[in-house]
Amino acid sequence: MTDEKIFNIFFREKPAMMLVKLYTAKGEIYASSLAKMIDCTYSHVVKILQEMEKAGLINFDKQGRLKLLTLTKKGNDVAAHIESTRQLL
Repeated sequence: MTDEKIFNIFFREKPAMMLVKLYTAKGEIYASSLAKMIDCTYSHVVKILQEMEKAGLINFDKQGRLKLLTLTKKGNDVAAHIESTRQLL
Protein backbone atom coordinates (compact mmCIF):
# COMPACT_ATOMS: atom_id res chain seq x y z
CA MET A 1 0.00 0.00 0.00
CA THR A 2 1.41 3.42 -0.93
CA ASP A 3 1.95 6.21 1.57
CA GLU A 4 -0.78 8.34 -0.01
CA LYS A 5 -3.34 5.53 0.16
CA ILE A 6 -2.75 4.85 3.85
CA PHE A 7 -2.90 8.58 4.59
CA ASN A 8 -6.24 8.79 2.77
CA ILE A 9 -7.60 5.97 4.90
CA PHE A 10 -7.10 8.04 8.05
CA PHE A 11 -7.98 11.46 6.66
CA ARG A 12 -10.39 12.70 4.03
CA GLU A 13 -7.98 13.64 1.30
CA LYS A 14 -9.26 17.01 0.06
CA PRO A 15 -9.94 18.75 3.40
CA ALA A 16 -6.67 17.48 4.89
CA MET A 17 -4.68 18.58 1.87
CA MET A 18 -6.39 21.98 1.92
CA LEU A 19 -5.11 22.57 5.45
CA VAL A 20 -1.64 21.29 4.59
CA LYS A 21 -1.44 23.54 1.48
CA LEU A 22 -2.47 26.56 3.56
CA TYR A 23 0.08 25.56 6.20
CA THR A 24 2.96 25.18 3.72
CA ALA A 25 2.03 28.12 1.47
CA LYS A 26 4.72 30.70 0.86
CA GLY A 27 2.41 33.47 -0.39
CA GLU A 28 -1.20 34.56 -0.38
CA ILE A 29 -3.78 31.84 -1.02
CA TYR A 30 -7.28 32.28 -2.39
CA ALA A 31 -10.02 29.67 -2.76
CA SER A 32 -9.59 29.52 -6.54
CA SER A 33 -5.83 28.92 -6.31
CA LEU A 34 -6.34 26.34 -3.55
CA ALA A 35 -8.86 24.50 -5.76
CA LYS A 36 -6.25 24.24 -8.52
CA MET A 37 -3.55 23.06 -6.09
CA ILE A 38 -5.59 20.13 -4.82
CA ASP A 39 -7.37 19.38 -8.11
CA CYS A 40 -10.86 20.07 -6.82
CA THR A 41 -13.80 22.18 -7.99
CA TYR A 42 -14.06 25.73 -6.70
CA SER A 43 -17.56 25.14 -5.30
CA HIS A 44 -16.44 22.06 -3.35
CA VAL A 45 -13.45 23.97 -1.93
CA VAL A 46 -15.66 26.88 -0.83
CA LYS A 47 -18.11 24.48 0.86
CA ILE A 48 -15.29 22.81 2.82
CA LEU A 49 -13.71 26.17 3.67
CA GLN A 50 -17.00 27.43 5.09
CA GLU A 51 -17.13 24.40 7.39
CA MET A 52 -13.51 24.98 8.40
CA GLU A 53 -14.32 28.60 9.18
CA LYS A 54 -17.24 27.51 11.42
CA ALA A 55 -14.84 25.13 13.19
CA GLY A 56 -12.39 27.98 13.81
CA LEU A 57 -9.64 26.59 11.58
CA ILE A 58 -9.42 29.35 8.96
CA ASN A 59 -10.30 32.99 8.40
CA PHE A 60 -11.48 34.71 5.24
CA ASP A 61 -9.82 38.12 4.93
CA LYS A 62 -11.61 40.19 2.31
CA GLN A 63 -9.29 42.16 0.03
CA GLY A 64 -11.37 43.97 -2.55
CA ARG A 65 -13.32 41.34 -4.47
CA LEU A 66 -11.05 38.50 -3.31
CA LYS A 67 -10.98 36.64 -0.01
CA LEU A 68 -7.53 35.76 1.29
CA LEU A 69 -7.36 32.51 3.28
CA THR A 70 -5.40 32.34 6.52
CA LEU A 71 -5.11 29.66 9.16
CA THR A 72 -6.08 30.45 12.72
CA LYS A 73 -3.85 29.30 15.60
CA LYS A 74 -6.05 26.21 15.94
CA GLY A 75 -5.94 25.60 12.17
CA ASN A 76 -2.18 25.98 12.13
CA ASP A 77 -1.83 23.41 14.93
CA VAL A 78 -4.17 20.92 13.22
CA ALA A 79 -2.40 21.34 9.87
CA ALA A 80 1.01 20.82 11.50
CA HIS A 81 -0.19 17.57 13.06
CA ILE A 82 -1.71 16.35 9.78
CA GLU A 83 1.52 17.10 7.93
CA SER A 84 3.68 15.36 10.55
CA THR A 85 1.36 12.32 10.47
CA ARG A 86 1.53 12.25 6.66
CA GLN A 87 5.32 12.27 6.81
CA LEU A 88 5.35 9.43 9.35
CA LEU A 89 3.22 7.25 7.06
